[in-house]
Parts: sequence; C-alpha cells; structure tokens
Amino acid sequence: MTRPPSIERNHLRAGMRVAVAVSGGADSVGLLRAMAQAAPEIGVVLSVAHVHHGIRGAEADEDERFVANLARGLGLEFRVHRVETPAVAREKKQTLEEAARELRYGWFRELLAQGKADAVATAHTLDDQAETVVHRMLRGAWTEGLSGIHPVVECARGRILRPFLGIRREEIRTWLRETGQAWREDASNDDMAHTRNRIRRDLMPQLADYNPQIAEQLAHLAAIARDEENWWDAELARLLPGLVLPGKPVRGGGRAVSTHPEEGSEGMEMERLRALPTALRRRVLREAAKQLGCALNFEQTERLIAMCEPDGARKQELAAGLWAERSARELRLVRKSTNRGDAVGLEPVEASIPGEVSGLGVRLRVVLAAETNAAGSETAVLRTPKAGDRVKIRHSRGAKPLKEIFERMQVAADARRTWPVLEWQGRIVWMKGVEIDPEAGVPFAVELVGEE
Repeated sequence: MTRPPSIERNHLRAGMRVAVAVSGGADSVGLLRAMAQAAPEIGVVLSVAHVHHGIRGAEADEDERFVANLARGLGLEFRVHRVETPAVAREKKQTLEEAARELRYGWFRELLAQGKADAVATAHTLDDQAETVVHRMLRGAWTEGLSGIHPVVECARGRILRPFLGIRREEIRTWLRETGQAWREDASNDDMAHTRNRIRRDLMPQLADYNPQIAEQLAHLAAIARDEENWWDAELARLLPGLVLPGKPVRGGGRAVSTHPEEGSEGMEMERLRALPTALRRRVLREAAKQLGCALNFEQTERLIAMCEPDGARKQELAAGLWAERSARELRLVRKSTNRGDAVGLEPVEASIPGEVSGLGVRLRVVLAAETNAAGSETAVLRTPKAGDRVKIRHSRGAKPLKEIFERMQVAADARRTWPVLEWQGRIVWMKGVEIDPEAGVPFAVELVGEE
C-alpha cells in the first residue's frame, strides 16, 4: 500500500479553505497527510487546527509541538487553542470527555464564524462510526441516535466534514507505517474505565467473531438511520402544525398560551392521535415534548401512547416538571416550572432508618435488612442533587456523575434541579428512576411507595 487512504471529496471544492483538526494521533495525522497530497488536485487550501486541552501535562505539550512541526514541514498555517478542560468540567459539572468535546467543537465553530476557514475536517473513521452506533444502542438510543457520526455537519457559517468516515482505522495506520510517518499515542485511549474504550477493546472484537464485517454493517445501519431521519424531519414539518397545537383550549374558541419562559403546553386531538400509525404517533408525541424542551425516552413515550386508549390514565407525571393530561377531546403535555424560586418543599427531609419519608414529590419506605442488628437510630436525608454527586448504577463500572445519568434518562435540564435522591453517610443510596448498584455496608433497602 503506497497510496494514501481515499478521502471523501464530494463536499470539497476548489478554493475552499479547510482547517484540518489534528490531535497528533494516527487518524488525524493520516487525514492531514492524505489531504495534503490531494489538496493540489482538488484546489483546497489547508491549515492545521490543534486543541491543547490542558489535561495531560507534559504529554499534551509534546503533542502540540509534534503537530506544530508536522504543519511546518508541510508548509501549512498552524493554529492552536489552549483551554483548561478540567476547570471547565468542574464548573459545568461535566465529565472530562464531555467538556473537551464541547470546547473543541466550540472553537471549530468560532474558526468558521470568524471566516478563518470554510470547513473544518475531523478524522473520524468507519471504526469510530461503528463504536458510536454500539455505544448509543447500549444507552437506548432512538433511530436518530443510531445515525451515528454525520459525514457533514452544517454550522451557522461553514461546515464540519468527516472525509475519513468510510476508512478503517488499521488502513490508516498501515499507510503511515509504510511511509515512515510517526504519530502520537494518547494513554487515555487505554483507560478501560471509559465505556468507549471497553467497546473498542472488548466488545467490537467479540462481535467480529460473529461477523467479521460488523464495523461495515454498523456503518451501513448509521447511513440507513440518517436517511430515515431526513425523511421523518420533512414529514413532521408537514404534519405537525395540524396535529400539535400550543396552549390550552378556552371557552368560545382559541387557545391560551402561557407567557412564562419555563412553562407551556401542547395539545393533540385524541381521535386524530388514535388514527395515526404507531410509528407516526410516537414521533408526534416526542416532537410535542421536544417543543416544550423535554426529551422523552421509550418508556415515557409508551406511557403516553397508553393514555390514548379509552381506559388510559387521566393524568400522570412523565418527568419532573412534565405532565400529561387527558380529556375527552385532547391529550395535553404540560411543562410546569421547577425553578427553585418557584417551587416549594425543596428543603432536605430527614428519613428515619427504618421508617417512611415524604418530600420532593415522592414517598419512600426504608426497610432494614433482615440480617442487620441496627437499632434504628441512624437517619438518611431526602434531598435534591448538588455539585459533585455521583452514583454507581447497576451493571456499570464505577460511580457516574449525576449529569451523565440524567442525560441517559433524557431528563430535562430544569427538572434535574428538583430530582429526589436519598443520601446516607455521604453517599447516594437511592435516586428516582435509577437502579443503583447495592453497596456493601448499606444495612437497609429503599422502596418507592408512591409519588405525590
């Protein structure tokens, strides 16, 4: 193999200024070298964009020098963006990975908005695509999640391109070895505490035992899902104005719409909903919730579908702050403000062990384990989340930040502030809607008796 891996050229045109995002790893180094060879033929003007995340100390400094020298050797302009990712992660209560990605893409969009580039090219590969689809599948994604990494992302000005999305990772490394081109290795890629790394190192090889072409098949699934979503987007834009009506019907005709920025409602005629195919009904219900700033998961959506039946529930809370109400004529989604300044009863409540406790919209029963000899003098605290909270959910490795748990559950941002958790001896032992991994030393079980 002497020729470079083939890059996708459909979205490149003569005269385009492309900033190639280069971390120093094999994939991004391979993309830069391949695009540098193709640039004269296509007529694009390249530059190099590197983010120093402030995470790996001297190693990150070496990465920056490596990429700067690579750009210099190719005669390309080099731009570097230095950020303190750990500080941002702490401030925004994000994981390092989340904060790093947000900072990285924020800068890419700045480059485009400032007119310093017409496009930014990132080195995502077919393997990255397959791992993304598996990761999202494991987390319970809808079809749009299975669409994976998009080849083109349109920004307010310019685009983000993925020219290597059809190329296998090993093909890039083989070419770099043959040409004698070095690259940098990031030790965090070997940290098996990260789910993505476990998928890459453990799960994907196991799936390949069943189908050696599994990566390609998952990439095909992503392409199918993207096309499906494009069709649905157009179809929903056509149908929704006649199916989802903002506000609440009022006597004499018309609808009353809340002016509160964190409140609102959407109504849908019951008979029209019942007449829709299930696939379309799901889409309409999810889009109605989305218009209220809430993302529904599968279980919540199925609860709404059940409400359309003649014997369905009349009213239920789908998530903190989001309610569904059914009348003879309409199914309505109502978003109620859960701001601390507007809500009441958010003070921590002590829970006796054993005993019952009510607050924050739930009623819990704390039951001592049969084998314990505890006298019942200890207490737990029913409270809302606070900075630094982490929980270990069942079937996961290590404690996760609550932000990550809320994202998996698709809980609206404003609802997270009032979400009930039970703390005992400095650790969260119960959380609404979450199956927490039982820890050694916890002498009791927590049961949800009801919601208020």
